[in-house]
Amino acid sequence: MEVAPEQAAHRHDVSDGPLISIVIPCRNEARHIEVCLRSVLSFQSPDGGFEVIVADGISEDGTRGIVERIAREDPRVRLIDNPQRTTPHALNAGIKAARGTYIARIDAHTDYAPDYLVQCLAVSQATAADNVGGPALTRAEGALHRAIAAAYHSPFAVGGAAFHNPQHEGPVDTVPYGFWRKDLLERVGLFDEELVRNQDDELNLRIARVGGLVWQSPRIRSWYTPRSSLVGLFRQYFQYGYWKVRVIQKHRLPASPRHLVPAACVAALVVLAIASPLSAAARTALLAALASYAVCVLGASVAVAARTGWDLLPLLPAVFATYHLSYGAGFLAGIWDFAVLRRTGRATQLSR
Repeated sequence: MEVAPEQAAHRHDVSDGPLISIVIPCRNEARHIEVCLRSVLSFQSPDGGFEVIVADGISEDGTRGIVERIAREDPRVRLIDNPQRTTPHALNAGIKAARGTYIARIDAHTDYAPDYLVQCLAVSQATAADNVGGPALTRAEGALHRAIAAAYHSPFAVGGAAFHNPQHEGPVDTVPYGFWRKDLLERVGLFDEELVRNQDDELNLRIARVGGLVWQSPRIRSWYTPRSSLVGLFRQYFQYGYWKVRVIQKHRLPASPRHLVPAACVAALVVLAIASPLSAAARTALLAALASYAVCVLGASVAVAARTGWDLLPLLPAVFATYHLSYGAGFLAGIWDFAVLRRTGRATQLSR
């Protein structure tokens, strides 16, 4: 698909309000928010212009002062409050305050190409898709950080989700961030404020259920900064697994195999480990399961290291195990909380 962003760029007319409203959810982002805003404000401007709405979760580290200073310098920037302090509340507050025809979600920890907005607009108009976005490209520094980023693009770590494929163009289940018409969001409903994580997946599921189209294009370029430690990675993917259960429960959908496999493996290992002191068969099965998993991890690690750098090979097994164990443990915790105890979920404030 060929698009021509130059046809939509550089003619800036805000007499009827901005064409696009950029919404940035944040909390305690003093180290990142100025760089993020300076980058966003330097975007190529589509015809009609854009505004930037920062929905802040009552930051305590100076974030608000930075945003207020930049807002005084550039009237396109507005600061609004998000007293609930979660991502979906921030996004919804920003959407409600938006004056634009289109909504673009921007993350403070992601770098965006200068033509990001005009490409979103051009792809949206060319495909008539209800949500468009680019693949989840990554940037990382240091060996462990690079290993986490390299595994992020491996089907063995993430189950083959299309948005992890940098070359994929076409319909997808979900895309990072998102670019929608505001009236579409008002029609299908805004972000589900119960979902601390996975709220973008759930919104895209609702779009698909009303016959909408979610489209990924490599022309829409952004670079995500993944977690830089195994502890941070574990916490992140534990939450993804945990909240995926609630999405499945809400929509009464069967889980995809890529959601079930990590949980099934973790459950099996726990059961076998508990039974091993009492049963030779359980000990044998546990050792066989661990050996089989080790072979699979080693094979995937060699494949990824051959593509991204052999210096990552010693780190990749631990990285793959963290992706799998955290998501599986989170999914099982979600089953326990949502299906067994019928809780509403574990509250988590807006944060990395």
